[in-house]
Amino acid sequence: MAGVVERRSIDVVPDDERHGSAVSQFTLWLGANLQITAVVTGALAVVFGANAFWALIGLLLGNLAGGAVMALHSAQGPRLGLPQMITSRAQFGVRGAVVPLALVIVMYIGFFASGSVLAGQAVGELTHLGGTAGIVLFAAVTALAATVGYRLVHLLGKVAGLVCALAFVYLGVRLLQRADLAALLHDRGFGAPVFLLAVSLSASWQLAFGPYVADYSRYLPRHTSTRATFWWTFAGSVLGAQWSMAFGALAAAAAPGAFVGHEVGYVVGLGGSGLIASFLYLVIALGKLTINILNTYGGFMSLVTSVTGFRGPGAPGAEGGGRSLSPRGRAAYIAGIMVAGTAVALLGKDSFLASFKDFLLFLLTFFTPWSAINLVDYYLLSKERYDVPALSDPAGRYGAWNVRALTVYAVGVLAQLPFLATAFYTGPLVAPLGGADVSWLVGLAVPAALYWLTARRDTARLVEPAVREGRAPTGSGG
Repeated sequence: MAGVVERRSIDVVPDDERHGSAVSQFTLWLGANLQITAVVTGALAVVFGANAFWALIGLLLGNLAGGAVMALHSAQGPRLGLPQMITSRAQFGVRGAVVPLALVIVMYIGFFASGSVLAGQAVGELTHLGGTAGIVLFAAVTALAATVGYRLVHLLGKVAGLVCALAFVYLGVRLLQRADLAALLHDRGFGAPVFLLAVSLSASWQLAFGPYVADYSRYLPRHTSTRATFWWTFAGSVLGAQWSMAFGALAAAAAPGAFVGHEVGYVVGLGGSGLIASFLYLVIALGKLTINILNTYGGFMSLVTSVTGFRGPGAPGAEGGGRSLSPRGRAAYIAGIMVAGTAVALLGKDSFLASFKDFLLFLLTFFTPWSAINLVDYYLLSKERYDVPALSDPAGRYGAWNVRALTVYAVGVLAQLPFLATAFYTGPLVAPLGGADVSWLVGLAVPAALYWLTARRDTARLVEPAVREGRAPTGSGG
């Protein structure tokens, strides 16, 4: 088992342990997006008033825009050999990074819970054990796979990508046999608010991957092209998400009464009965397993990053002389996430998930400013160079708390509130925009500009071009 379970946690991956090619990012993110929650997300564009024609275009534009931001994060993995959120220490400080990290962990637990409810229904039908037992069984399998780690995650991504792609082709054909595509696309009346809603739905979907996408590219060889990593990640995520969302939008337009509120049953019923139905329940569970493992694995990374930020360089999994996290410690972190996510799933499986979904979408408000700050710092200011050992030293180059970056982050969050539309909070500028939520655009633009203006003269934290990542000194000089 020791040779199967991943040894690395948030420590840098040495060159002699790097393997694979950028193509692996395509299969992983294709499989992660061909799943029932993406189908539901696409359907929401139609449910909230968009016609099928403009819903498909809006969803595509959002996937392209959000997918580009997400893939820019992925391209950091091979260069640094680090999981995504630990690089936040370069912007917010070794301990200041815990601010966005805490919210990321809440998001992971929430997505784990909502995914477990949907997959638990499918597992319960497959095993005839019922929804509650299905949730518990699904959560246990998720935790086991996340404990094994990186290689198994990519293997499942390949399997899920192939199986789910075949299933979605079949389901697409079955849908078009029941519905007239020309009739569905005949109505082309344009409404700006619902169109912008469709864009926001898919863009937010892609942006939610940002905090952990580099976790799955960091084992690629250092010489892997940044461009190749970007385009393979972008292609897999955008193709998978648009495929699923387009299916959901067309299904909601063709049979809103049968689909909305009964998504799993509708998809399975669309495919057939007997063995075909059992296969489709398996497909739904497999698709959710892939993304739930990503959420669990990312939550584990974020939790370890948060804890080690306050323990210093000698902490397990830390850089700069720290020792690797033991398999037992790894399992304990993952078990904690599983227990918390499963508890939320069981408590909310009957009535809470609709409100909880709004809560999770609200949490995305806190991730777009982080994404903007991280990308501006990495690509425009630091020029893809970080002092990796200093990322675990509160007394080093990046310090413990970066008040300037945390202030920009807070301003970025607050700037979105007037444009935010959720069930429990709607900003004052949503109504003048016809009900459209464009908060994610504000959350990217405002902190990106502010951080560039305020941080570009801070030369003390920049790493010299001649210094390779992972070998720079940890002094405070530039």
